[in-house]
Amino acid sequence: MSRERLDDDENAGDEGPYARLVRDQLALLGEDPAREGLQNTPLRVEKAMAFLTQGYKERLEDVVGNAIFNEDHHNMVMVRDIEMYSLCEHHLLPFYGKAHVAYIPNGRIVGLSKLPRIVDHFARRLQVQERLTEQVAAAVESVLDPLGVGVVIEAEHLCMMMRGVEKQNSRTITSALRGCFRDDARTRDEFLALAHAGNHMIG
Repeated sequence: MSRERLDDDENAGDEGPYARLVRDQLALLGEDPAREGLQNTPLRVEKAMAFLTQGYKERLEDVVGNAIFNEDHHNMVMVRDIEMYSLCEHHLLPFYGKAHVAYIPNGRIVGLSKLPRIVDHFARRLQVQERLTEQVAAAVESVLDPLGVGVVIEAEHLCMMMRGVEKQNSRTITSALRGCFRDDARTRDEFLALAHAGNHMIG
């Protein structure tokens, strides 16, 4: 028996309100929540949703911590191809892809691992891609007060792939540009060229 099955079986009697709602939902769909394959599904879903929406319970200050450093560096810092997974707030179906985050320091830099953590902080909640992109940019701006911030997110949405228009090869691209990334054409062009340099990244 897998570790996952053991964990689920050990806690099968510990269902919370969310798990009980999932059990009711299964019955409304015409399933038998008591059959073997579904007995622990409500608890599994409850745990999965708690993880996928943990961004609601985090504070940005705790995500970044003390990983901000004084540094006389004025060139672009970019972390690209950050894996990103979120839930569309319209259908509760996943959307996933890559985020590219860049900034130009103004006397302070942040530990590189914190940029992916900022992306996760906002992705792990019910989202729309447009808002997620703006939230990441605003967070980097508030944490560092840099000369500029640029964020591009490229994602595929299961609500478009599995239902509705059923377009499996569509990709949504959103961007948020602040400071010199918005106002200076050369900085903007450099960032966008770097962000779109690997369009093979998804799939």
